[in-house]
Formats: sequence, structure tokens, C-alpha cells
Amino acid sequence: MSQMMIQAAVTMNQLQQKLDLIGNNMANSQTTGYKTRQADFSSLLFQQVNNLSDPANAEGRATPDGIRIGSGAKLGSTNIDLKLGSIVETGRVLDAALLQDNHLFQIQVNENGQEETLFTRDGSFFLNPVNNNEDLMLTTGDGNPVLGQNGPIVIAEGFESIDIRENGEVIVTRGGQTAVEAQLAVVEAVRPRLLEAAGQNLFRLPDMEDLGFEAGEVIQATDPNADILQNGALEQSNVDISQQMADLILTQRSYQFNSRTISMGDQMAGLVNQLRS
Repeated sequence: MSQMMIQAAVTMNQLQQKLDLIGNNMANSQTTGYKTRQADFSSLLFQQVNNLSDPANAEGRATPDGIRIGSGAKLGSTNIDLKLGSIVETGRVLDAALLQDNHLFQIQVNENGQEETLFTRDGSFFLNPVNNNEDLMLTTGDGNPVLGQNGPIVIAEGFESIDIRENGEVIVTRGGQTAVEAQLAVVEAVRPRLLEAAGQNLFRLPDMEDLGFEAGEVIQATDPNADILQNGALEQSNVDISQQMADLILTQRSYQFNSRTISMGDQMAGLVNQLRS
């Protein structure tokens, strides 16, 4: 009885984490480029008690004889679903929507004096003044530099128009002359399940040494001449609200059943104590 209560308590703790994950997905259903997080569960250590030895017990059984006594379930992994969301046209020249599932923009983030390259699907970009307002830098909405093939994309002031081509080239018109001044450094996640959520709709690479991978085995450059994005458009979140609601109900039911297991265990323990007295 106590074993069942421990198993239920452990499982409830992990189910609460899944509920938090579902809540985060639903809260970001309108976030540009947001990717659904999925939870995979696995069994904790269990023991097989073979207390049934009659050969007739095996007839018609789909499970092994005996009793499996375990310690509940755990949240085995949290995976990112990079499936493409719907594309919505905005008409804004600095908006860009990636057209392939595993493609990512590269963003430079500076935290506590340390620069780190992170990845995002959010192609809503802006121009922010730098170098005493003499130049403009292409950034995210949070002001983080967007990386091009040669680092952060900085464009000198005084241009008439700017545009982003389907292959990621940033073209600028000055004095009626159009020229390519940079190209977005779009990469492909060939092992997307290894990416970690970094907050603010960003992803990062995990510790490659611990996983036994090289960075090039997870992130690779895309063909610079291929059409990889749609300009003047944004990718919407790929959260399926109906699926999230279904997962929410199932998880709540599982949580409720495990909670009732603990309640019934307490009641049975109370009856046993009454009998002893």
C-alpha cells in the first residue's frame, strides 16, 4: 500500500511538469515562430514479482504473469516540434518567414559579458542605430543582433530602401543603385531534438562534449543560393490548441487518479489502525 502511494506521489510530480509544459504551449499560441514542446514519459525502476506459476495462467494473457511493482513514471525528455506553422503575409519588408521545418535564424546574445549564438524561427526584424547613429544594425525585437554570413548585419545610413530576398540576401538601394550588402546566416538543425529552449523564443546548442557530438553534426549551413524564406511574411506558432486541450484533459485525469490512489491509501491505513486498536 505504501509502495502504491509513493508511486502515485512521484508520478503526480512529473504530471505537474507536463501540465506546466501544456500551459506554456497554450500561452504562446500567438507567439511568432513559437514551436510546440512535447513531453515523453518513461517508467522508473520496477520489479517483476512472478507469483503465478500455473501454466494455465498464461492462456489468453497479453501481459507477463505476476505483479510489476515500480516507482512511478518520470518525464523522460522534452522535445521541440519544429514543424512549420502557418505563414501570414504582413507586407513589412523586414519580416521574413522560413519555409523549411528545421531552418533557423542565428542571433547573437550578450549575457553577463559573454556572447553566445542562439537560434530562432521569429523573423520579425528591426533596424536599430549604432556607431553614434551613423549605421543601422539588423536586430530582433529585443535588440539582439541578427547574424549574417560575416557576423552582425550593419548597414550605413543614407539608403532609400531595404529588402530581403528569398535566399536571405539583404539588398539596399542608394541613389537609384541596388546592391547586396549582407546575407542572413540561416542554418539547418539536422538533429533538432538536441536543441534546448533558451527562453525568449530562442534555442541553443547543448553541451556537445557530454552528448558525444560535434556542433557540425547538429547545426549545418544552408545553400546560400536556395530560396529559404518568404519576405513580407511571418510564421505563426505551430501550437495545435485542440491537441493541447486534449492533452490537458488526459493529464488532469491521470493526475486525479494518482491523487485518489493516495487518498484511498490513507483511508485504508486508517482502517488498519482502527482494527489494530
